[in-house]
Amino acid sequence: MRSTALSCNEKIGEHVELSGWVERVRTHGKISFFDLRDRSGTIQIAAFDDLAGKVAELSIQDVVRIKGEVKARSEKYINPEISTGKVEIKLEELEVLVKAAEMQFDMGGKELKLELPTLLDFRSLTLRHQIIRPIFQIQSAILEGFRKASIELECEEIVVPEIAMEATEGGAEVFKVSYYGHSAFMTQSPQLYKQMLVPVFERVFTIAHAYRAEPSVTTRHLSVATQLDCEFGFMEFPELLDALESVGTKTVSYAASKHPEILKQFGVETPKIPKKIPRLTLREAQEIIFKEFGRDNRSEKDLNPQDEIDICKWALDKHGSDFVTITHFPTKKRAFYTMPDPENPEYSLSYDLLFRGVEI
Repeated sequence: MRSTALSCNEKIGEHVELSGWVERVRTHGKISFFDLRDRSGTIQIAAFDDLAGKVAELSIQDVVRIKGEVKARSEKYINPEISTGKVEIKLEELEVLVKAAEMQFDMGGKELKLELPTLLDFRSLTLRHQIIRPIFQIQSAILEGFRKASIELECEEIVVPEIAMEATEGGAEVFKVSYYGHSAFMTQSPQLYKQMLVPVFERVFTIAHAYRAEPSVTTRHLSVATQLDCEFGFMEFPELLDALESVGTKTVSYAASKHPEILKQFGVETPKIPKKIPRLTLREAQEIIFKEFGRDNRSEKDLNPQDEIDICKWALDKHGSDFVTITHFPTKKRAFYTMPDPENPEYSLSYDLLFRGVEI
């Protein structure tokens, strides 16, 4: 059975077969090395004598199949930067399955210094690079973590349409499409579909695209975004906040625990998550920002980007938390889908969960 790079850590002394892509090649006369990447990671292949000459002929991104013996590296040659850094494979057989064309840019370095047009024109290649690929592994782990957290709360997963006859809510531009002679829109939110399914299942979740026709050069207003949504029936506001914080923190925590090596690669600290996430009303948050950071936005209807950064700094400093929940935005600000607070109808039972300065 074909092994993986990562599994070789447990197979010292065994003969294995691996398939993957050539990442880097290093030749030293009768000794050559190359890094082979498969779905699990990267491992060093060592070749000697005649096989060293064959390895010297390899190109970056060649697709190969190899057979060899797993060897423990001597202590001075251990590579602590990769998960297979304590082992290597002594090459016994090498087969080139697909020969790669000559690269038009360097794919073997730690960085990928390309202008945006080149980065996207060669996307099928640049996605493979060690600085790009991990981003999508984290995205995958976030989706997996969100599903686990939602199912733990007994939610049923639903799949919602991406073309609708009506716009879902106000305040956002929509993409209009011709739907067999009828006017329709790309859905800007799964909100109404979730609400339709609550009377069916009581608790639901969905991972859905949302489309906003709002030209922007920032990451805060993407034309197409992936939303992770839960909708619950029979919940009071405090319970809803508990569910929000549970799903949010468990999603992030799962991604961080699944790929600690990626966090280390990008210099990202493990998220700090206390047992109780700090909660503030909008006005409380604005008052803290005024006192701690000297900016007076106490009359505003929402937090601006710098406010979100500052209140997260406060939460980390005072509560050891990378998360903070903000509630009770003005009802006029969120009139479409939030309930006025019965004790003060000027403010709504609404919320944002912030993480390291960004509303998530």
